[in-house]
Amino acid sequence: MISTFCEKFEDAFKVRPGRAAKLADRDPRDTLGLHDEGAADARQAHNVRRLSDLQKVLYAEGSRAVLIVLQGMDTSGKDGTTRHLLTGVNPQGVRVVGFKKPSELELSHDYLWRVHMACPRRGEIGVFNRSHYEDVGIVRVHGLVPRSVWTRRYQQINDFERLLSENGTVVLKFFLHISKKEQRERLQERLEDPEKHWKMNPRDLDERALWNKYMAAYEDAIARCASADAPWYVIPSDRKWFRNLAISEIVVDRMERMRLRYPRPAFDPRSIKVK
Repeated sequence: MISTFCEKFEDAFKVRPGRAAKLADRDPRDTLGLHDEGAADARQAHNVRRLSDLQKVLYAEGSRAVLIVLQGMDTSGKDGTTRHLLTGVNPQGVRVVGFKKPSELELSHDYLWRVHMACPRRGEIGVFNRSHYEDVGIVRVHGLVPRSVWTRRYQQINDFERLLSENGTVVLKFFLHISKKEQRERLQERLEDPEKHWKMNPRDLDERALWNKYMAAYEDAIARCASADAPWYVIPSDRKWFRNLAISEIVVDRMERMRLRYPRPAFDPRSIKVK
């Protein structure tokens, strides 16, 4: 029965090019009718094993790459998604990058310079924990650059992602959609659990106060940068188990459609004997 739901993931969560994201109309607690968390966990474990196998072939093939972009509000689960998705993958073939406040060196270049430098090499799976979308998100919300600057970036980002795609990088972008209520509960949990105090920053509450501005910024970014080259998926993320399942299904399905193959050796293995 779970396979019936899995077939709907792409249609349910993919934002079609030219369409509005309509975040307010999307339920962060949606599970497509799936309520058996145990079955979902079993399927997630299967996907983790399958992803591990696919990554081995991707690394051996060495001609293409996969870039997974994770965006969302604080506590939406970017770290958790990365951990659950890549738990069985060989670290040698994975590159995870978290984008924080730009350094002095990064600010001396164009805003996409540090992003391009962090893209996965051929043969790798790359994960961006936040990304170039901060440059049309937090930059917009806090007025760090003029409107005339950040509005031009949508087309620049589309061109950049098309460049990656045309040169062998599969780009998959996920917006981890949580409710404001769920964020409050997760922030409170960080305050109450001593082992999670390190995750808490009082400034997170300042960002929370700008929730509506962030939603408007994300809606525009998703709608204006959803393309066939680099699709956007809005993933309901109030339920962590469903978030993990949905993303793993989409990533595994897309990698299977790459038709990865181990390269043929430049010699005849049958002609060689190890003595």
